[in-house]
Amino acid sequence: MKEVDVLIIGAGPAGSIAASIIHKAGLQVHVVEKEKFPRFVIGESLLPRCMEVLEEAGFLDALKEKKFQEKSGAKFLKGNDVADYNFSDQFSKGWSWTWQVPRAEFDQTLVEVNLQRGISIEFQTTVTAIEFFDDESSLTTVIDAAGQEKKIAARFIIDASGYGRVIPRLFNLDRPSNLDPRKTIFAHVQDPKRDDFDEPNRILIVTYAPETWVWIIPFSSGTTSLGFVGSFDFFDSIEGGLDQKFKTLIEGNDYLKRRFAGADWVFQPRKLEAWSATTDKFYGKGFVLTGNVTEFLDPVFSSGVMFATVSSQLASHAVIKKLSGETVDWENEYTNVIQQGVDTFRSYVMAWYNGTLDTIFFARDKDPHVVRQICSVLAGYVWDMENPYVKGHATELRRLARKIEQSQG
Repeated sequence: MKEVDVLIIGAGPAGSIAASIIHKAGLQVHVVEKEKFPRFVIGESLLPRCMEVLEEAGFLDALKEKKFQEKSGAKFLKGNDVADYNFSDQFSKGWSWTWQVPRAEFDQTLVEVNLQRGISIEFQTTVTAIEFFDDESSLTTVIDAAGQEKKIAARFIIDASGYGRVIPRLFNLDRPSNLDPRKTIFAHVQDPKRDDFDEPNRILIVTYAPETWVWIIPFSSGTTSLGFVGSFDFFDSIEGGLDQKFKTLIEGNDYLKRRFAGADWVFQPRKLEAWSATTDKFYGKGFVLTGNVTEFLDPVFSSGVMFATVSSQLASHAVIKKLSGETVDWENEYTNVIQQGVDTFRSYVMAWYNGTLDTIFFARDKDPHVVRQICSVLAGYVWDMENPYVKGHATELRRLARKIEQSQG
């Protein structure tokens, strides 16, 4: 039986960051990952708020060597109308750039750095059961890559399993999201025309139809992640299989048609459905949840990896504090902090789909100060309470939209 200070479930960004921070604190950490790496996963556009976490975890040098596509902002396109947000012109103090990354390579880089540091990681290892004891220690049963059952004793567990949601599923903690279920069809495509369209240094979000949009995420390799997001009914209204739907969708928008019609695919179109999820609680006796295990909202503002990194950073510091014998106020030091950020982005996601942000993004004569404040949210600085569009996220967005509508008649 293996005995460790901290068992981490999941080797994605959340798990890798937790492993690095906890290892640097001198604690013995072990990571178990169900999948074989490198592996494909969605969530390829980072936010500047991720960068300070990656810096603390000691990953920046290795990531810079990969020469990923630098991302300096976010651009929204609706017909001929453009809203372009540059992270260098934002309200909050912080990073003004980040990366757009093929996640298989990005995640593998984090793993390789941790392996070089001597951190123990097991791939193709599935958690089948966890038993927690009164002293908050645990005994986890896993099946390893060879099909052998093993036991891992840990003083504490960090669940960074992402969509796997190991602890919530084992202990019935999953709860439905208040966001409508949606679907995406996506692929990686060749993008030789990007220079003709003022790319590739930011993500582009294209309004396609009501409550339907497109992400365009260029990579430094010359390929681009292209994905359509909408309701199940919207995709059901388009004839054919995934390949035909993807081609039809490209042909149905002038911008997409000019840029991507006839482009070669790196891989065939894939789909992902009903991803929004939340959980009953973010921590418990002997464990804490991080990243998408806590709550995943929607891909429109690329918040997934940002929440994975920040929640993992906060959780790691709390676990180090607890295992050193100090008292941790999990509710105020962790849950309330993460929930505040999630609630802020939830307001923006809902405002995106109900048209409020459409009014704000494409308004005439925008207030430059307000643009900078909203830009900070888009950069991931959703904990800056000096920003009124963070502190009063839902009410301020509605108030601003009403003011714009009144001024524009």
